[in-house]
Amino acid sequence: MTSETQRLLKAFAAIDAANSADPKSVEVDGAPRPANLIYGMRMSAELATFAPDAFEPLRIAVRGQHIERWIIPRTQYPMDRPGYHRWRLALRDHHAARLSAILADLSYDQATIARVASIVRKERLKDDDEVQTLEDVICIVFVKYELAAFAGKYADDDTRLADILAKTWSKMSERGHQAVLSIPPAPNVALLLNKGLDRLKSI
Repeated sequence: MTSETQRLLKAFAAIDAANSADPKSVEVDGAPRPANLIYGMRMSAELATFAPDAFEPLRIAVRGQHIERWIIPRTQYPMDRPGYHRWRLALRDHHAARLSAILADLSYDQATIARVASIVRKERLKDDDEVQTLEDVICIVFVKYELAAFAGKYADDDTRLADILAKTWSKMSERGHQAVLSIPPAPNVALLLNKGLDRLKSI
């Protein structure tokens, strides 16, 4: 094992240790596990399939994309669209800062640290291939592990769910689309997605 590989594993371990403090849990193999910890592991696993040759900064950004997400609750911001966007920006800054501190402690160079922070903040989405890959993996994990429960929240509002699905789809690359379709989503999800895409075209 090279020293670079050892350092990457130490970065993963530090991210996982931080995420293990998540008070929210998900059930995995019949046992509760910290939600953020499992999310980070699933992100890494999907990246390994979607982009097996990903460079180290992207691999770190993917693992730590939600690091300590619970630290800044949604309720700290107004429950409207501007409040939501302010919350998301605050989270991105927190994720970038925590990852930067972890990498600095492991003696990563400033260029790598800055690159990880840029990817996590999703700077230049659609123009930066690695940022786009992060977004694609986020969407793959969402569809594969979270969509069913998420859709349940909008059981009485198909139009709202259709719009959310369409906006998620629009963030993805064509390669990301193919990865999602290979899962594949439930038939009703595909119908709602098409409904949402038709609505977007009409705007």
